[in-house]
Amino acid sequence: MSLTAAARLALRDLRGGLARFRIFLACLALGVAAIAAIGGVRAGLKAGLEQEGATLLGGDAAIELSYRLATQQEWDWLRANALSVSEVVKFRSMLTGGDGARALTQVKAVDAAWPLYGTAQLDPPLPLARALEGRDGLPGIVLDPLLIDSMGLRMGDLVRLGDQEFVLMAALLSEPDNAAGGFSLAPRSLVRRAALAGSGLLAPGSLYDASYRLRLPPGVDLDALAVAADTAIAGAQWHDRRNGAPGLRFLIDRLSAFLVLVGLAGLLIGGVGVAASVRTYLEDKVETIAVLKTLGAGQAQIWLAYGVQITLLALIGVAIGLAIGMVLPWALAPVITNALPVAADFSPRLLPLAEAAAYGLLAAALFALWPLAQVGRIGPAALFRETATGRRRGWPGGVVALISALILAALVGLAAWRTGEARLVLWASAGFAGAAVALILVASLMRWLAKWASHQRFARGRPALRLALSTLGAAGGELGSVVLSLGLGLSVLAAISQIDNNLRGAIKRDLPDVAPSFFVVDIQPDQIDALRARVSADTGVRRMDAAPMLRGVITKINGRPAREVAGDHWVLQGDRGVTYSTTIPARTRVVAGSWWPADYTGPPQISFGADEAAEMGLKLGDNLTINILGRDVTGTITSLREVDFSGAGMGFVLAMNPAALAGVPHSWIASIYASRAAEPGLLRDLTSAYNNITVISVRGAIERITGLMGQISAAIAWGAAVTLLTGLVVLMGAAAAGSRGRVHEAAILKTLGATRGRIMASFALRTALAGAVAGLVAVAVGAAGAWAVTRFVMEQTRFSFAPGPAAAIVLGGVALTILAGLGIALRALAARPARVLRARE
Repeated sequence: MSLTAAARLALRDLRGGLARFRIFLACLALGVAAIAAIGGVRAGLKAGLEQEGATLLGGDAAIELSYRLATQQEWDWLRANALSVSEVVKFRSMLTGGDGARALTQVKAVDAAWPLYGTAQLDPPLPLARALEGRDGLPGIVLDPLLIDSMGLRMGDLVRLGDQEFVLMAALLSEPDNAAGGFSLAPRSLVRRAALAGSGLLAPGSLYDASYRLRLPPGVDLDALAVAADTAIAGAQWHDRRNGAPGLRFLIDRLSAFLVLVGLAGLLIGGVGVAASVRTYLEDKVETIAVLKTLGAGQAQIWLAYGVQITLLALIGVAIGLAIGMVLPWALAPVITNALPVAADFSPRLLPLAEAAAYGLLAAALFALWPLAQVGRIGPAALFRETATGRRRGWPGGVVALISALILAALVGLAAWRTGEARLVLWASAGFAGAAVALILVASLMRWLAKWASHQRFARGRPALRLALSTLGAAGGELGSVVLSLGLGLSVLAAISQIDNNLRGAIKRDLPDVAPSFFVVDIQPDQIDALRARVSADTGVRRMDAAPMLRGVITKINGRPAREVAGDHWVLQGDRGVTYSTTIPARTRVVAGSWWPADYTGPPQISFGADEAAEMGLKLGDNLTINILGRDVTGTITSLREVDFSGAGMGFVLAMNPAALAGVPHSWIASIYASRAAEPGLLRDLTSAYNNITVISVRGAIERITGLMGQISAAIAWGAAVTLLTGLVVLMGAAAAGSRGRVHEAAILKTLGATRGRIMASFALRTALAGAVAGLVAVAVGAAGAWAVTRFVMEQTRFSFAPGPAAAIVLGGVALTILAGLGIALRALAARPARVLRARE
């Protein structure tokens, strides 16, 4: 049989319509649509980032400095290489209202050139220059609406930052370069940089970041300019318009990678439905296949004919999925763009669609191959006795198994390549395979237990229960498909719910007893003793930890660039806190080497975190060069110590002997552990006595982080809902595949005198038992996966199982199986026994 003849036979057989392939098409279309939509959203957001890179960054390029401003020499270099330069200084401070109300704010101090690109939107719609000019001799301030509402402010009210008063001129609705700032712990305040001259907030050693945005000439070589900037400006961090919002891009990449994996999980769950649909279809074609073999058709010809047919169906399913996937990003565009500070371009793109199509076709091939391989076992004798492919299951042969393995490898390899998260993909694949094996084994065990239980004494007096158990224990039933498809979908939801519960629970559980109430920063050296006295006199304060703090960037390790030696370790990503001390800090243990003497004045010595040193490959005797306020300090690692970050308290990876940092401007940082009742008074007294310090509420910061986590969890949960929907479609397909048997079963039971209620009870019991088993296994598998993610990815040592979400998942599994089976059961009960039994003769 030629390919043309096979295609002709396939098309002729499809003339009857696609209704019998609706489960096949739905399973493929759902998975492909989810992946195509995720890919389209990711591509659209990235296109928006690239198109608006300069606006999001605030310039064609930006140079970031930590805790210092550019020198005159550096300003000269900036002006010589740019058409225009804008200086932006960012820091946190306490904003005080006229009635004494105080709130933490993220201050953004800009010059007259800001913004180089884009515009700031204010309410009322004043020109930015007019709003920041102020009135009545006072400079103006523009505040985030959240800050205005929370402090009960009105336009024209006076507020204070440090020692400087400002007049509220407008609400800040949006700013063009906000996406480059990343996550903020507090609402924004916008002021003129010059207005802070007398505020006392930018004293030497204060914690702030200075950013110099550049508008560059057309055609400038960004890479060459970045190298020149690194030489001309000490400690500079370079960013340019090619990646204007790296934090946002990172979030988009990571979240989309995870959602693609969730979509793939849905597609693989749909593969169970694809396999069941192909098997059911081929069972109906047993006589046709037998006739073809009787007429001389060979095994390869039969495979070709039905392979072409399944391929055509797969193409139709993929096309439906791609059509839905193209529409979804466009439909969701208003919601997505409102949630992110970037305008996205959701016009259809070929690459995400091609990627989704490849996933769909590979999954269809993987799951349709084995049922197709069973076709070769059907012989002409099938014309004379009732037989089907479903009774000839098993391993089809080494060649088919090898091809299946190659297809699976291609599917996993494509996901690893396209997501850029090879490790995540491999671990997810292993976990998904383990979950599938566990569900298959449990389904087999349940089948054996049901068969055994149907013969026990407790079932003999309960006909409905005995019938349900015997049906579940029968070979070739739909139990395996139900447990596998529904269990996999519920496993994803179970894992997500347990991870989310543990993240939120860890924060809420540990906050009252472990985490400090406040972090106090920008404490000047001449203020620390008075602040200690105030805190120690408060009976509601359990303790206060304080330490001098500077910020530094590790630039070299043993004379070589740090990243060449230790890679992209988090300690090297930006600046880190550096402290000094004559003695070993409290609650710290030196595990290697020795601490310097209290009166040591020799070459700089460094005490480094032991865990971080092991991760970076550092050891005693290594030399580190740290850039602190533009000055390079090179010291030797002479001790390693344990650094505990788990309690949200102070922890310094880097500590040095005091003489090494003598004369370097710095401030102090303190963490205060107080009772909840003492917090309001402590906050009021500290901010009233010291206008320059910033008090950060750990509880408030954690609430903002928890809110962000909730948004991410919601996005992942919506993606996981696709897998559950696919599992429900497969479940309905499994129920439909067994509808003929149920109709015949109901007819026999009616003939033997069974009532409709008893028959319905039997059907409900078997589906409820299958759903309960799927839900219980899903909870166990999901909890195991959540434990692995919590322990090895998020590095939490404590895992707490949440029974509430687990119970909801089990009940949901039962409800879904009962609903899916009710329609088939009602149809079976509606059939007349005489007609059914006559048709079986």
